[in-house]
Amino acid sequence: QAQLMESGGGSVQAGGSLILSCSVSGDVASYDDMGWFRQVLGDGREEVAILSISSGVTTYADPVKGRFTISHNRLQNTLYLQMNALKPDDTDMYYCAARRSRDYPWTWGQGTQVTVSS
Repeated sequence: QAQLMESGGGSVQAGGSLILSCSVSGDVASYDDMGWFRQVLGDGREEVAILSISSGVTTYADPVKGRFTISHNRLQNTLYLQMNALKPDDTDMYYCAARRSRDYPWTWGQGTQVTVSS
């Protein structure tokens, strides 16, 4: 099973940028879908950006389209989330996740906090 560890969170003013990184180790080659999620009220997590490693197809949640970019460095086994034009509503705990395919559950990182002040 893969292990995921996020970094790059922090505090920034509205309009600023952050880059989140997710280092993936373990059974990396078997994971095709990777993504970033953020916490919602209660125990839920919502998709922010998803990347299919094999196809390169990306999907984004409507609130972040045009502002966030997901990317993957295969040689470094690292997933990134470039976050631009940040808004206070983007304040949240962000999680990196990976799964073998849609038929498998997500494996999660521990999360990294992003705080955007107005």
